Amino acid sequence: MAPSNETVISFKWVEFHYDFRKPILEDVTFNVRSGSKITIMWQNWAGKSTIFKLINWELEKKSGIINVDKKLTIATGFQVVLAADKELTVQEFFRKYYPDKHQFNIDKQIAEILDVVNLKKAPLDKKISAFSWWQQARLLLAAALIQNPDILLLDEPTNNLDKEWIWHLTTFLQNYKKTVLVISHDADFLNSFTDWVLYLDVHTKKVEQFVWDYNNVVEQIKRNIEKENMANARLAKEAQAKKEQANVFAHKWGKLRLVAKKMREAREEMEDDMVDTRKEDKTIRSFTIPMQEWVGWVLLDLNSVHIIRQDEVVVKEIDYQIRKDDHLLLSGPNGIGKSTLLEKIVSGSEDGCTLGKDVKIGYYRQDFSNLDFNQTVYDCLREAATNDMPEQDLRSTAAGFLITWEVMKTRIWDLSEGQKWLVAFCRLVFLKPGLLILDEPTNHINFRHIPVIAEALDQYEWWMILVSHVDEFVWQVRIDQYLDLE
Repeated sequence: MAPSNETVISFKWVEFHYDFRKPILEDVTFNVRSGSKITIMWQNWAGKSTIFKLINWELEKKSGIINVDKKLTIATGFQVVLAADKELTVQEFFRKYYPDKHQFNIDKQIAEILDVVNLKKAPLDKKISAFSWWQQARLLLAAALIQNPDILLLDEPTNNLDKEWIWHLTTFLQNYKKTVLVISHDADFLNSFTDWVLYLDVHTKKVEQFVWDYNNVVEQIKRNIEKENMANARLAKEAQAKKEQANVFAHKWGKLRLVAKKMREAREEMEDDMVDTRKEDKTIRSFTIPMQEWVGWVLLDLNSVHIIRQDEVVVKEIDYQIRKDDHLLLSGPNGIGKSTLLEKIVSGSEDGCTLGKDVKIGYYRQDFSNLDFNQTVYDCLREAATNDMPEQDLRSTAAGFLITWEVMKTRIWDLSEGQKWLVAFCRLVFLKPGLLILDEPTNHINFRHIPVIAEALDQYEWWMILVSHVDEFVWQVRIDQYLDLE
């Protein structure tokens, strides 16, 4: 571990691009000191994973200087389990990431780290793919922690976690004596332990450092944008006036031509003084989710559900009906079986559930596994849209979700988690469902999108089942019934 206050990560004038015509980072400069807790506040697709990969030496910079103390160990807590890791057992998974590859008996260390992430009863011979998504999120964090790294990189660590576990994670990070860099949009979580904020603007490709908390940074960036826009508008107006004057004098004789030349030079100086304007991250357009035609008054009867208590499956007797226009909030702690219940409703395999006939379900899964990752985005959306939908309407709707034609040609497999979210929600619009089922729909997205999504769901006039641990989001959505599985 590096001495306190020693610089452990340094970026100076760093530039990176996959395609030189589309730079991701330009002239990025910042320092990270040992033991600091840092929020990386990124706009959508601004290069957050790129920064982590440059720190990890997975990518090579195009220019500039990157210094990371090579005596220090680095571990990354990813958002999703790698495909190659899903068929590993718990023991094999941790052996892969344990720093001492030659140690034959690490079961004690595995047990200790599973206890830290509250999975102490996880069988060592169980495959990673057999765990729920919230359990996989904890396993990913545990895989990083078991390395006891000097520099811990966490990418959206609160996704798939309930409030109790977020509190445990916050406490752990507050007490962690080493360096931590966190990418997250959870303001309350970040404000509880981070020292300062790194902000990368997606338009200027520059990084700024702020010592305030997340909410203050958002407000300061907004004020900076307003100031820069006002200054640029003033300079542009003055430059235009100089240009018009120069054009008049340029046709005169003698000294007036010299005056015109000086005016042109003054105009060029003004244009040079105009700063690269920072812009707010783009927000998806307001949208509505069209509904399936009339399918009856009672859509869903729930007489019993299977839940998990103390690692055992038990049947809970209930009496719930989802009637016309009802919005149901399904709640309960991680591990009780919320996602499993949703999947069984969709598949029709929950014994105590009776679904109305010919109901079209729009299902948002937090792992996106109901999307075909081998399809292009265009094929995925076209498949969901009606056959007679004009091409122009399809592209216009997709553009409202920030899905460009370039993204449309991309395989879903190659998208970021945030881009997959945009595709999944756009697809719901094309499906015109009679029943919306949404499992943690705010994971993976920029906080600026949340009010837009909430408004669309609040106004949805047919049936909906929602699972979300984000209170600020739930409060903005009309909820008619509550079902607490606990």
